[in-house]
Amino acid sequence: MSQNEEVLSYPLPYDTALSAPTEWERLRAKCPVATIELPSGDHAKILTRHEHVKGLLSDPRFARPAAGDNAARVTREGSGGAVANGDMSMTIPDRGEGHQQWRRLVGKYFTAKRMAALRPGMTAIAERLIDDMVRSGAPADLKAGVGFPLPVYVICDMLGVPAEDRDRFSRWSDMMLSTSRYTREEAGQGMGEFVQYMSGHVAAKRATPTDDLIGMLIREGEEAGQGLTDAQLLSTAMGLLVAGHETTANMIGKMVAMLLVDRTRWERLLAEPSLVRTAVEESLRFDTNLGFGLRRYLTDDIEIEGQTLPTGTTVVCSMPAANRDESVFAGADDMDLGRSPNPHLTFGAGPHSCLGQALARTELQVVLETLLRKLPTLELAVSEQELQRVEGLLVGGLRQVPVRW
Repeated sequence: MSQNEEVLSYPLPYDTALSAPTEWERLRAKCPVATIELPSGDHAKILTRHEHVKGLLSDPRFARPAAGDNAARVTREGSGGAVANGDMSMTIPDRGEGHQQWRRLVGKYFTAKRMAALRPGMTAIAERLIDDMVRSGAPADLKAGVGFPLPVYVICDMLGVPAEDRDRFSRWSDMMLSTSRYTREEAGQGMGEFVQYMSGHVAAKRATPTDDLIGMLIREGEEAGQGLTDAQLLSTAMGLLVAGHETTANMIGKMVAMLLVDRTRWERLLAEPSLVRTAVEESLRFDTNLGFGLRRYLTDDIEIEGQTLPTGTTVVCSMPAANRDESVFAGADDMDLGRSPNPHLTFGAGPHSCLGQALARTELQVVLETLLRKLPTLELAVSEQELQRVEGLLVGGLRQVPVRW
């Protein structure tokens, strides 16, 4: 690194919980490969242009950092959870054919057809949660009342684990995704409890296979003669439980907040409910508070914009910055509820793109459809300036989404 090179403190500053960092536009225009300092003090590179983020995420050579990679750390020693520090003992192959084989096996459960079959059950859950929130009276926290419990109920059902344990799952999930909220010791203890719980769950499914996701993986693996080991089933179940509820729970709250902060957006959807699908996609694109970004560890030298990034470099791909790239999205800073096509990168791209994106889309569409139908008078109970971001986790969200109706 040259002496004169600018180093930006990361995460970048923002004005309000829903606003984009002003730095994004400058970086895309003038410094598309910038140097950042992570909370650990380590340096990494950040990409902010759509073509660069998509290109790197689509490159099958590169994956998230593994424990032995000597990659830039997100947090300092003694803090952070397993995912933040890249030291979660994942037994699932993260690269190459092994990873693709795992994705093919697990992906059989996450088809659009299966998600469509789950839709009526999701709608019934959403209706019940909204009714409970209304009974409790306004103002209410939409994130706590609807955003958090719905994806937890759904993913618990898919994995065949009791939904009454959802508070424990939430705590374990936060610990795994922590960048500063928990110490290394606290996160380690939570991880141990989570492993013990899920190991018992996998063993029970081995003894009596069921029709849920874990049961399907056991059955299909045995039939194909190349099933997942207990350790791989454990990692799969834990990973899906965290990924399957944390990100969507936060996204439900952010989506509703974005649609209500300028209420003409909500009113347009009331007038044109057929826009729900494109409105969900636009909410995913428009979200500035997606989280830390996807890290990639370079196992080869690559060149971006005439700059060589050597082997061993850690690169943070900023999907939300790429999603505001004017060269791809006309009027990128406007929330266009009918935008189509919408090639946003919120679910990543390439061999590591989000396996559960059909599930997330279905949940977001169901919640939005049900809220529009049951609570057309919904509005934010606070100003945009009063909304606060979740801090100290790898995923972005709002602490609360106060609403009234």
